[in-house]
Amino acid sequence: MTVPSGGTAPQGRPQRKQVLLRLDPAVYEALARWAGEDLRSANAQIEFLLRRALREAGRLPGDAGPMPRRGRPPGGSSSGGSPPGGSPPGGSPAGGAPPGPPSA
Repeated sequence: MTVPSGGTAPQGRPQRKQVLLRLDPAVYEALARWAGEDLRSANAQIEFLLRRALREAGRLPGDAGPMPRRGRPPGGSSSGGSPPGGSPPGGSPAGGAPPGPPSA
């Protein structure tokens, strides 16, 4: 969901800023590899590194929130997740058997 700039998200949290970042392709590839090794997205890796650099330089604002947690945000969102009694997208059916041809 997109919230107008300067607004707040539905749970009352300030909106996260979006930034267009142009990188040298080799720098991006190195960053993406590093992010994969740390089990992060490239975006999360950039934020992690920026926060670390700000903290080390004594410039991280005291009111900066924590790093967002991995995965989907908690809450009763009507989109995403598993339908009641169903299986998650790409997951096994409710019976636990992998999808495939019926067994004889």
